Amino acid sequence: MQSEATTASYDAEVIVVGAGPVGLTTGCALRHHGVDCLILEERTEVRAYSRANNLWARPQELLASVGLRDAIAERAYPVRLVNFFMNGTPTTPIRIDDVTSPHPQVLYSGQDVIETTLIEIYEGRGGRMQRGGKVVSVAQDGDGVTVTVRRSDDGPEERLRCRYLVAADGAKSTVRPLLDLDFEPERFEGRMNRQVDAKLSWRRSLEPDQLWFFYYERGFCGVMPVWGGYHRLFFLADDAGVPDRDPTLDEIQAVAREVTGDETLTLSDPQWLTHSRFQYGVSPGYARGRVFLAGDAGHLSLPIGGQGMNAGLHDAVEIAWRLAAVLRGQAASVVLESYDAERGGEHARLSAQQAKGFRRTVYRGPITDMALGLAAKVVPGIGALLQGTDDLQQLSVSYPKSPLNEDHLSGVTHLLQRGPGAGERAPEAEVTVDGRTTSLFPFIYNPDSVTTGWTLLCFDGRSTEAGASLRAAVEAVAPWGWVRPRLVLAGPVSEAGGVPVLSDLDGKAHGAYGLEGQSALVLVRPDGHIAYRGAADRPERLTAYCRRTFMT
Repeated sequence: MQSEATTASYDAEVIVVGAGPVGLTTGCALRHHGVDCLILEERTEVRAYSRANNLWARPQELLASVGLRDAIAERAYPVRLVNFFMNGTPTTPIRIDDVTSPHPQVLYSGQDVIETTLIEIYEGRGGRMQRGGKVVSVAQDGDGVTVTVRRSDDGPEERLRCRYLVAADGAKSTVRPLLDLDFEPERFEGRMNRQVDAKLSWRRSLEPDQLWFFYYERGFCGVMPVWGGYHRLFFLADDAGVPDRDPTLDEIQAVAREVTGDETLTLSDPQWLTHSRFQYGVSPGYARGRVFLAGDAGHLSLPIGGQGMNAGLHDAVEIAWRLAAVLRGQAASVVLESYDAERGGEHARLSAQQAKGFRRTVYRGPITDMALGLAAKVVPGIGALLQGTDDLQQLSVSYPKSPLNEDHLSGVTHLLQRGPGAGERAPEAEVTVDGRTTSLFPFIYNPDSVTTGWTLLCFDGRSTEAGASLRAAVEAVAPWGWVRPRLVLAGPVSEAGGVPVLSDLDGKAHGAYGLEGQSALVLVRPDGHIAYRGAADRPERLTAYCRRTFMT
């Protein structure tokens, strides 16, 4: 991908600031796409303890698309069930693995373990990293970005040059204020979190396949596995009478026994005892010119539903494929510009959702507690309600206002069979290929080893007359070699010059996309989100979309 001019003029095509999970995932994804990448990290070593530690289904799908998910899963516990208690009363447990995804079980590991795994992959892919330097200035011009790094407070400065810069340097980002993208966090007063990672003994199961959450008077407690046989216990509660310092193990154990109702609960061998208070906010933008924010560099997240790191992993995969497509000369400017609109908007939505869930969780009074205690006995899934979302797995993340969207199947005539529209995640569905049961995902994500490949799903709608239209659609995208057609046929077999045929006689894929009885075209982006939907007999609309989205 690099020319001699590029090598001479730039220290890297993309520089990533920050070697936490989000920065490392960005680097790994860029290397997956063949992009020359340099990661800058102020820390000299990986943190010896864990902060974020869970991976939901949708981020796992995205990690799988860039070859990262399985290595992380090898050092993680798959969790299937979440147990909720309201003032000692159990509510309906939530089966979090009951979702249509190749990776339905949430993975619990540790941030330190995840970082170590990603570093091994990044270096194995030829990625470069420099530790021990702090970014002190960023200057942009029409051709690239100049980054100034200082090795110590009064140490020497080094200037590095790149085409694009991704800031993934966390909530205390040094890059964000340099871009005039800083924000004033909102604070939750009167509440504190106390937390420990330790060995746990209690009367409940120690198998690391489920979580426990306890709502108690003016507080909220979680018990979850951490890699290596440890458990994390946290307590978000009223801070009245609580010392403003890290707790002792005995203090945490006493609270844990009371909250969980288990007088035998014992904690030992603590790895990490900490306390914190809560604030949240979102940057007014996720991009400035050639510089992009990712993860907590642009969003100060709340610990509700374990969404923060997972949202950052979305950012990492999303910016990587866009930068790769631009650097390859495949993508028009709208593709890179859409990152800010999509991810900035999603972080704003998530922040509001988290704040709502946080207030429900830790600002409950006695009247609310009484009502919830009664509701817990009759309302299934009340725990998810209190958490602020019924989609902990992030499968409903969508971009309804993305500039990449174009949808010709969203009118009144399509209300009765509404499938996922432009901006939504393309759903998984069972299909058959050469008599073998498989699914759509292997044909959607990076098809035919084209890492920035887009997939055109051509649905025949069970029509005997759709063949000619589908062939015309395949010809319409021929000028753009990274757009890979697939025929999804519920009706007669139709040939289209070697295009893969996915048999759907049982209509499972057509049903998942709301296209039973409709011959239609669905263009799916490299991240698995739908970009375009249209009738199969109007291929000129698809051609117009490709002309405005891709370079020719």
